[in-house]
Formats: sequence, C-alpha cells, structure tokens
Amino acid sequence: MQEDYPFNDIENKWQQFWDENGDFKTDLATAENPYYCLMMFPYPSGKLHVGHGRNYIIGDAVARYKKMQGFDVLTPMGWDAFGLPAENAAIKTGTPPAEYTTANIATMKEQLRAWGCMYDWDKEVTSCMPDYYKWTQWLFVKFYEKGLAYKQNSNVNWCPDCATVLANEQVVDGACERCDSEVIQKSMEQWFFKITDYAQRLLDDLNTLDGWPDRVKTMQKNWIGRSEGTEVDFDIVPREDGAKDNIDKITCYTTRVDTIYGCTYMALAPEHPELKNLIKGAENEAEILEFIKECSKLTNLDREADEVEKAGLFTGRYLINPYNGEKIELWVGNYVLMYGTGAVMAVPAHDTRDFAFAKKYDLPIKLSIQNPDQSLVLEEMETAYTEDGTCVDSGEFTGMPNREAIGAMTKYAEEKGFGRGTVNFRLRDWLISRQRYWGAPIPMVYCDDCGVVPEKEENLPILLPTDVEFKAEGESPLKSSESFMNCTCPKCGKPARRESDTMDTFVDSSWYYLRYLSARNADQAVNTDIANKWMPVDQYIGGIEHAILHLLYARFFTKAIKDLGLIDFEEPFKHLFTQGMICKKGPDGNLYKMSKSKGNVVSPEELLKKYGADTVRLYTLFIGPPEKEAEWQDSGVEGAFRFLKRIWRRVSENLDLLKSVEGKEPVIADMADAERDLYRKTNEVIQQITRGLDGAFTFNTAIAAIMELMNAVDHLKISDDSSESAKIVFRDAIENVILLISPFAPHIAEELWVELGHDAGIMNADWPTVNEEALKRDEIELVVQVNGKTRDKIKVSSEASKEDIEAAAFATEQVKKWTEGKTVRKVIVVPGRLVNIAVS
Repeated sequence: MQEDYPFNDIENKWQQFWDENGDFKTDLATAENPYYCLMMFPYPSGKLHVGHGRNYIIGDAVARYKKMQGFDVLTPMGWDAFGLPAENAAIKTGTPPAEYTTANIATMKEQLRAWGCMYDWDKEVTSCMPDYYKWTQWLFVKFYEKGLAYKQNSNVNWCPDCATVLANEQVVDGACERCDSEVIQKSMEQWFFKITDYAQRLLDDLNTLDGWPDRVKTMQKNWIGRSEGTEVDFDIVPREDGAKDNIDKITCYTTRVDTIYGCTYMALAPEHPELKNLIKGAENEAEILEFIKECSKLTNLDREADEVEKAGLFTGRYLINPYNGEKIELWVGNYVLMYGTGAVMAVPAHDTRDFAFAKKYDLPIKLSIQNPDQSLVLEEMETAYTEDGTCVDSGEFTGMPNREAIGAMTKYAEEKGFGRGTVNFRLRDWLISRQRYWGAPIPMVYCDDCGVVPEKEENLPILLPTDVEFKAEGESPLKSSESFMNCTCPKCGKPARRESDTMDTFVDSSWYYLRYLSARNADQAVNTDIANKWMPVDQYIGGIEHAILHLLYARFFTKAIKDLGLIDFEEPFKHLFTQGMICKKGPDGNLYKMSKSKGNVVSPEELLKKYGADTVRLYTLFIGPPEKEAEWQDSGVEGAFRFLKRIWRRVSENLDLLKSVEGKEPVIADMADAERDLYRKTNEVIQQITRGLDGAFTFNTAIAAIMELMNAVDHLKISDDSSESAKIVFRDAIENVILLISPFAPHIAEELWVELGHDAGIMNADWPTVNEEALKRDEIELVVQVNGKTRDKIKVSSEASKEDIEAAAFATEQVKKWTEGKTVRKVIVVPGRLVNIAVS
C-alpha cells in the first residue's frame, strides 16, 4: 500500500469499477425495496463550476447512503435540453442548437463522472430528442382533448431581447429572469394550459407534503392565492346620447364587501375587454387609448408595487352602487390588474392604493369602517384605515362588526340578485407558447375547413426542421420552413398549416421524472405499473429558485396525468430538499453567487487535479448546512485534503496491525477503559450520523463527527505491543470511519475497504449499526445550572434516578452558594445532559 494518498489513480480506478460492475443500474421491475433519488433536471449550459456541484454531490451522497441501507436505489440523470441559450448561440455564431446542446451534454457528463457522481445512464433522457418530445407532444394532445389546452388572445409578458413570451413566473422584478431585459405587455394569440382548474387541489394537497420545506409550501400557497369574497354587479348609467353599450353592468370582485358603502369610484384594468367600447365617443377617448398603450409597458409586478405612482383617467362614464344607489365615476387605473373581473371597487378610506389615487385626483373619500378604539376623523386621515372595526354610514348594517358584516352583506346581495359569494385565485392559466425554434413543436394544425385540429398520434413526433432561418425578431423561425409549415389536415386531408410556436421548456421538465421510468419505451409515455411502484419520488433535490415555477407545474402535470388514468398518485415528490447556493467573494471583495459576470467562479478541473474528487466532495458537503448559503474558502479545500490524507496514513502505517485482527469482533468485557471510551465514541458517532442523515441532510455535522472520531482514534495509542482487544477496537473504529465517510468520499473509502481485506464494492457493505450496550456509561457527567447559568458539573451513575441526580446537584459547594437563602421554584433534569435549578 502506498504511503502517499494516490487520489488520481484510485479515483479513475473506482469510477471504472462502478461502471463495469453496474453499481448504479437498477432493474425497475424486479426491485424489492425501491428508493427513487432524483436531482432536478439540469440544463446543459456548458462547463459546471463548484457552485453547481453542490446539488449533484448531495444527491450522490444520498444515493450511496441509501444503497448501504439496503434500498434498491434509482438515481437517473438527463437533460432539460431545449431553451433560449442554444438558439441565441445559433443566432450569434451559426452553431446549430442541436450541435451546441450535444457538446455541452458531453462536457457535463464528463464533469459529473469526474466528481464521482454516478447515475443509471440506461435511464438517460434528453428533452430535445424526438424519442422524448414525441411524448411531450402526445401529452399536449391529451390535455387538449380534456379541455386543458386552449388558445386565446391575451395580454402577455414580452421580452424584447429574447423575442418571446414569458409566463408570469418567469418575470422577476419587471425583468426577464434569463436576460434581465425589461419586460413589456403585448397582445397576442397564445396557447395556455388550464392550470386554474387544479388550483384548489394544488392548494389542498400542500397539506399532504410533510417532507417539503415549509417556506416552499408557503411560497406556493401565496402564488395560488386563494381568497373568499363577493362578486358585486354595478349597473352602468346609460349614455346621455342614447347610444347602446355592449354590456349593462360591470362586475367587481372584493374580499372587503364590508367597506362597499365607502366606495366612491370604480377603476378598470387597462386591459379590461369592455373598456374600449365603453369610452367610444368620449371627449378624452384618444388620451385613454394612449394611456392603455403606456400601461402595456408595465408588468403586473410593477403595477402592484407600492412604489410605482398610481395613475389613471376618468372614462366619462358612471355606475350605480347597488347597496346605496349612489352614482360613482368609472376610471381606468394603472394599478388594476386583469385578475378576477379586472374591476376594482375603490374605497379610498380603507385601501392604501385607492387612498393615494383619490388624493392625487381629488376624488371623494367616505368612511364606512370606524376604529372602535380611537375615532377616525376623515379630514385628519393621512392614510387609509385598513384594520377591523364597526360599520358606519352603511345602511342597515351600521353598527355591525365589519367581519360579521361581510357575510351579512354577501347574503343581502344574493337575496337581491346583484351579487354572490365566490372564491377567487391569484393563479393564472399557464401560458406555454414561445415564438422560438429550439423547443417542442406544438402539435396542432390549422385547416380552413376544420379549424384547429390536433395531430394524429401515429404522426408524432412532429420533428423540428433543419431548414430554418434564425433571427432575433419576435416571430418563430419555424415560419421560415415551408417543409415544416405546410402539411395536410389530420381530419379532412386537405392542405393545412402547422402551429409555428413551440412549447415553454418548463413543459419538458414537468414530467421527466416519469419518463425516466420508461426511458426506452417506444410505445407509451408512462408505464403505469412501474410508475405506481416507484413514485412519488422518495427524495427530490434542487434549488429554492424552482419553488414556484417548476414545482408548481410538475404538481399540475402529475394531477392531470393521473386524471388521464396513467398513474394512481397525486403528487410527484414525497420529500423535497432545497440546497443553498455556494457563494464566493468577487474581485470587489463582496460576496456573490458564483457567476462568470461576477468573476468569482471556481473551476473544478484544477481542484480535481491538485486534490482529487473526494476532497472537493468532502469540502462541498462540509462547507455548511446544505440548505443554507455558504461561502467558498480556498483554504478550506486544503483542510479537507489533509483530513483524507490523515485517514489514508492511519491505515497505511498500521496496515499489518489492522490485518492481524481481521474478522474479530469487539468484546466489551475484554476492554480497558481507553478502549471502552473509543468503542463508545464509535457507536455514538454512528448513532449521531444515522439520525442526522435520516432526519435531514446534516452532512456538515456528519463529517465533523467523523473528524471527532478520528481524534478519538488517535487518542488510543496503538502499537504491535498493544493488547488484542485494543487492536480489535482500533480496527473497528477505522472500519467505521471508512464506512461512514464512504457516501461523501467514496473513492478513498473503496480503496481502504479493500486494503483492509474486504471484497470490492463498499456500497454492498451494510451501513453501520449501533451496539446499544456500547453506549452505556458506568458514570455520566452533567452540567448544573442555576437560573440558566452553568455553576458546576457533577458525576453520577448512569442508572441514577432523578431524585439521586437532584440530591447530587444540591450537594455541591457552588450550587449551595447560588441557592442559599433563595426559594427553589423548579428543578429540571435533562437525562445525560444537565440539571437546571430555578430560584427566586
């Protein structure tokens, strides 16, 4: 055995062994104890840096740990391979997107292997390959047949730089999440998925996801945004010239119908479908049309933000408040969105945005809720009163507590026929159309005779053509391909045209976890029996940045696919772990997420060459709690390397001694005190690490515990002259260090395991179990606190009763000093840890 740690040789050796031995290949049909461990679908963007590696290293460590626990682990990998970067590269460099993507996949696969992250590559899927997007198209057709896919004209988020439509979830602070360009509003005919049909199920089933972080569930709950309120119909006052309107009322939705007697105007969203008809012939019609155009440049997030100045125009029209018969003005406002009905009943006295708007345009303000603790004086109010109170100037509801009035006023509206109680959701239908080439073609055909027709299943996949012209304008490159666009109608056989939009890439990543289970199945998208056996995914791992977009869409797809009769489960992911980002200081000294633009990327190639994969893995997992952001320190890598060399050296310099007691088990009765201490420490560490990995991914504390165990190993001075019992305990501790560290640093663990005389393949060894007898102590030490401050320590028998422990605590001189002359209010004994005495 070499004295120096030969990481390069052993890492190449064991990676080849895992491949040849098929250690990560899983027979889905015959597996008896399935465990599905999955990392989020990666986009093949090119070279990975160490910040990217955290996700994959965590997943690999979990897979190895579960294998050692006896599970049949499925850990596949694939590629979310459609997307804008590949198409933008084609525009700039002329490199075909398929070529760009394939090269990036090859690079990333090699990097993952170099890290020791191993996958069942027999299950690999790539979303840009026809054998994958055929089934994405097939699911689209099935959704269309079920009424879940539809096309309509809509105001959409438009990114001028990417030249495509964005879903609401892809707009961050008014900018495109990918290129940071300012997003504008644009009216276009687009394809949607009817995710709103599933809003209540998506909300309710969050309660079943006990293995998800609370903050992710809260983010989804807020995005779905369920509210209970009242729809109220306001009659439109007829035009003075007698001209007829298309409608005779405007319906608004409100969660605060209790304030409706304070409604002094109504505001419509600029996109309201009836607004242009209502203002026809108005003196300021041209001004309002220009205002509507200007509002289209603001995103929904901008319009909701408090810091954006509220602006609007009077339409010249009036409505009647059905509760009190008062005539109010109809305005258009930039702060009103097309959520619900696209109309807001404005109550300036009790809504901050309405208050600011009314003050700006000198509109009436009326109190309808009074503060019961401190009477409000309208003339003295500097902002809206939004708390609860008592209804005032509210007709027959005056004097009623406002929360009680909500139900009473809703009932009144229903009885009178001008309103109704209703449930509303913030969630909008999912806009999936993209005016780009590099995506799954939408399998719909336009026929002059038959209208919009889905493509026949036997004609799928509709392949992406290669005779396209890439350009940055907002028109799909597919339109430039006559061979693609010209087709025959699947229904009547006459000449027809294909849909030129492609699907949002989030569609591809909304069902890939199912396709892994049928990756080579050319006859069906989902194998029902296999999917029901392996799903939901036992452990899903990925970034918190996907808490809304990807995770919500994947949950919707799973429910919709269940409704198609293909699977029996409602949720895709049983347990979710969201790892934190790795950050590093940039040239300016500030801490940033690793990115090329910040100049703080750490490339793994040099680290692997200098220290090896196990060092990079160990430091990545040790850097901090994996769910939290962590700072990369180059010096920390050196520390991880020294620790692995230390383990290697302990085995190397004691190899003959270790082999001399091979196969022999520790016997507690034969142990001297020092040996018993090490044996106890070994079992305590096994217990601590196992509990930590089962309850949460406490890799950093697990590695710290292994380091403590190594300190205890070194504390037991061992030599050829040592007793056989000492040698056996020493070997037991070393073996357990190797087993415990193997999920984190698998290459060195494999090599040392074989050096100790075991068969190759440490993942076939059982995960260490605790010897409960070893944990027992003849005597234990407890901290004694008085009013929460440590005053002394005591040693008692491990079998001591609570009464005996209390007596021993009060017998110490320090405790006597701090309790003398005082009243003992309470004594708390925490077994094995402390005694806390509360005095006054």
